[in-house]
Amino acid sequence: MQKCLGIYIEDNLIKYAKVSKEKDDMKVESFGIRFFQNLQDELKKVIEETYSFNTPISINLANEKYLYFDVFALLNKKDVEKTVATEFENYCEEHKYNENAFETRYALMMNRDDKEKLRVLDIYINKIEINRQTGAFEKYKLSKVMPISIAIANIARLNKKENQLIVNMEENTTITTIYSNEIYDVEVLEFGSKEVLTNINKVENSYAKAYEICKNTTIYTADSEELGEEQSYLENIMPTVYKIAQRLQEIVSAEPTKFQTIYLTGTLALINNIDLYFQEFVPTVDIKILKPNIVDETITKINIKDYVEVNSAIALATVGLGEGIQELNFKKNSTWEKITEALKIEMPSKDNNKEKKPNELGQKLKEKLNFNLDLREKLSVSEIWMIRAIAALLLILIIYIIFSGLLGTQMRKKEDEINGLITQQNTQISLTNSDDSSINSKTEKYQTLISELKRINEKLSDAAARRNSIPNLLNQIMNAIPNKVQLTSIQNTTDKNITIQAQSTAYDQLGYFIGTIKTQNILKNVVSSSGIKSNGTVVVTIEGELP
Repeated sequence: MQKCLGIYIEDNLIKYAKVSKEKDDMKVESFGIRFFQNLQDELKKVIEETYSFNTPISINLANEKYLYFDVFALLNKKDVEKTVATEFENYCEEHKYNENAFETRYALMMNRDDKEKLRVLDIYINKIEINRQTGAFEKYKLSKVMPISIAIANIARLNKKENQLIVNMEENTTITTIYSNEIYDVEVLEFGSKEVLTNINKVENSYAKAYEICKNTTIYTADSEELGEEQSYLENIMPTVYKIAQRLQEIVSAEPTKFQTIYLTGTLALINNIDLYFQEFVPTVDIKILKPNIVDETITKINIKDYVEVNSAIALATVGLGEGIQELNFKKNSTWEKITEALKIEMPSKDNNKEKKPNELGQKLKEKLNFNLDLREKLSVSEIWMIRAIAALLLILIIYIIFSGLLGTQMRKKEDEINGLITQQNTQISLTNSDDSSINSKTEKYQTLISELKRINEKLSDAAARRNSIPNLLNQIMNAIPNKVQLTSIQNTTDKNITIQAQSTAYDQLGYFIGTIKTQNILKNVVSSSGIKSNGTVVVTIEGELP
């Protein structure tokens, strides 16, 4: 029985699933998620929990880039390789990249526009980045490093007669386009669950709690009602979900070939009603949550949503069991693995030594080296030289393996030291980021308090200014009012607005009084009524603002 442990890794999160395969039947034996501060420590716990000390491990590639171009369908394999290498070289020259700094893999796909050509999906990643990702698994049996956008198609229920999209909303969002059961295109959106969890984490200061809040949140749709305490975090979730839905709407609208199904998966797919929300944006396409095709919903005793939670890990495990596009595996084989692969010799194990004939390995080697030697006959000169050449080659191979092993051991020791230093630095960086978040949070509180104090001080200053302004106004009016003018009322109507009612038997004295108020700047923006005369007395209303 074959087994593989799929591990999907993000900045603070591990999703894992151990899958076994017997003939064509696959089964998920164990799965789960973990949050970590130290990746090495958490990986050790996952290996121990799943008892995967000697089990092949398949992990996700991160930060990879995608290129597309065409080659003629009639080219042989070597010519295709040369064409792909030339295209990538031209791409690097155009963008001023160092071609030798990247590791690349490619796969050939159908070309929908030109049947005489094949479409090339070329994936590349910086070598430093891939070494960093694989460095954590030196002590374990790492067998596959695969882009999750490609692996996720392994567990979807695909139909050759349908065109489908798989939207994997993990740390970043990948949209995988599938035509007639074949992957055709991958689009990477630079936003996804990481953006949502980071926003919630700023409030809760706990990545694990932010993850649970995201899982338990329900999106409002036209037919839903408000439920749950987590709804207060919708403002942290909906902007990201809306951007993904809007991009899906654009893809479906622009594509002349109609899509029949859109599968949603990843951390954000756990949000309640998210399929209904996306359905409102693309009503012509059937929206479904991606349920792994190796799990039978009718017989499983586990909630299917728990499997959906680790879809990415399950998909990676199926890659390790031989499913999907194996050419896109970024795991580099060791020297011994390359030799074994080249010779295609099955080395005898401890369990089957007794069953094999003593000469079986030698017979296979002789067949591979393609010579026929009968030791019962006298050896010719050419046969003697052939034996000497083979012995020399074997001796050189043994010496090479020994020195490679010694050199590899020294390199691993140095890499362990470097990884230890990197781990320490990452820990310090994590602590620094935590302190930075705390400082930012407190800074925002202090800024709010400072703003509030400024507002109160301004109110106090205005109040103090108005406290003296009224007496000053009355004193100025007393000095400016003519003898024949009488004031019937002075009112401070609103804020700095003053209303004065004055009367006099001499209209010119009222005009003089109004002019004095303006010229001596007793009030600003002075406006006066035209005056009302009654029983020989003229009454006017004067309005203005305190200076």
